[in-house]
Amino acid sequence: MTSKATKKTAKKTTRATTAATKAKGTPKATTGAKTPKAATRAKPAAKGATKRGGSKAKTAHPQAKTPKRKGILAIAAEILSASKEPMTCKEIVEQAIDQGLWETNGQTPSATLYAAIIREIAAKGKDARFKKIDRGLFTAAGERK
Repeated sequence: MTSKATKKTAKKTTRATTAATKAKGTPKATTGAKTPKAATRAKPAAKGATKRGGSKAKTAHPQAKTPKRKGILAIAAEILSASKEPMTCKEIVEQAIDQGLWETNGQTPSATLYAAIIREIAAKGKDARFKKIDRGLFTAAGERK
């Protein structure tokens, strides 16, 4: 009989300890805790390092910095400000290519320019460099026609 009483007492003390532990607010030990994904990922290599840990050989002659080329929007703003009349995007692109201000290998550069002008007008509103006069016709924002 003592053995049964001892088992019951042992169970009660175990439960009492667990309840006390929960009441104290200490976290339970968990098994199989997951590590954060960031901790398991490989760290990126340092700038200038190769995959094997060595550093890249530096060139004896640093490359000369080439001047930054203008984008088609800046070129279009210049062309439109020089123009007396509103122009279509196709006319702007043709003039930019003819003057040697811009080169492209794209199939539809006028559609790309049109979309970029519309985006700028939508984003900047009255501060945009362009003003839409009619369907497909644009002028520089400084002009009032």
